[in-house]
Amino acid sequence: MRVETDIKLGFKDVLIKPKRSTLKSRSQVVLDRKFTFKHTGSQWEGVPVIAANMDTVGTFGLAKALAEHRMMTAVHKHYTIEQWSQFLASMSADKIKYLMVSCGTSDADFEKTKQILALNSNLQFICVDVANGYSEHFVGYVRKMRETFSDKVIVAGNVVTGEMVEELILSGADIVKVGIGPGSVCTTRVKTGVGYPQLSAIIECADAAHGLGGQIVGDGGCTQAGDVAKAFGGGADFVMLGGMLAAHEENGGEVVEENGNKFMKFYGMSSQTAMDKHTGGVAEYRASEGKTVLLPYKGSVQLTVQDILGGVRSACTYVGASELKELTKRTTFIRVQEQENQVFGITKV
Repeated sequence: MRVETDIKLGFKDVLIKPKRSTLKSRSQVVLDRKFTFKHTGSQWEGVPVIAANMDTVGTFGLAKALAEHRMMTAVHKHYTIEQWSQFLASMSADKIKYLMVSCGTSDADFEKTKQILALNSNLQFICVDVANGYSEHFVGYVRKMRETFSDKVIVAGNVVTGEMVEELILSGADIVKVGIGPGSVCTTRVKTGVGYPQLSAIIECADAAHGLGGQIVGDGGCTQAGDVAKAFGGGADFVMLGGMLAAHEENGGEVVEENGNKFMKFYGMSSQTAMDKHTGGVAEYRASEGKTVLLPYKGSVQLTVQDILGGVRSACTYVGASELKELTKRTTFIRVQEQENQVFGITKV
């Protein structure tokens, strides 16, 4: 046993320090980024915000709406081949490049992914998603995916430490998903005691990935637009959002009314709700590591997108970054002390 005593930070622990700027307006900020991926040499350009591969978020409906804004969706893995075929037939080639095909690490997942990718050659991204990216099996599966799909961009995770980011990139991942336990409906930290403050995880993992020519996705912990800006400021190439993009009409969930107010159900993919729905319940050898909540129904996602992207643009103007890719170079974080957290009504976690 050992104890690390150096400071680790979450989004609530810092603010971004403003700096002199020559920008006259938020409209001058360019949020599009262009990436060249390590293992394929292929390029992608767009707004690097990704809807999470949860079945209440990463839906076909949301994917179609976000593609209009050049934003990505990691489509959840529970759609059938037939549903994928119908959806792809409704999408133009230039919009399909904003889709990620999500999968687990079973033999069935592998075969299903192969069938989906065969439907349309414009599908470029595979998101290999597990809760614990530290297992030898997972690393081997990423290596197998790279050998099989040599022309596809592979996103793999989740991990929170630099050495594991390096191992996954060297095993075939182009992009590594970073985050264990920060999500609003994730209870991994409560149930297992395992986790890592998300901003520090992003800073350390980005450093490791960029040294090898890879990228990272900051996955989880963002509850407001300012958190998205902090994630980019910390070095995240992409930011994945769950709760912030949930409870919209494009998510396709059931709207329920309570006391005259409308809500939609939102739950973690390791929750009992998700496992009851997709795997017949919680296996006797494991515990649920997610919770189920009702979120206020938000209507169309358009206003939410405007709020998120507007907040990031505004952050860029405060530090003088004319392009999103400059934000991390222009970012200085200021630690927020305990008494300041209390003044601003922030609860430390």
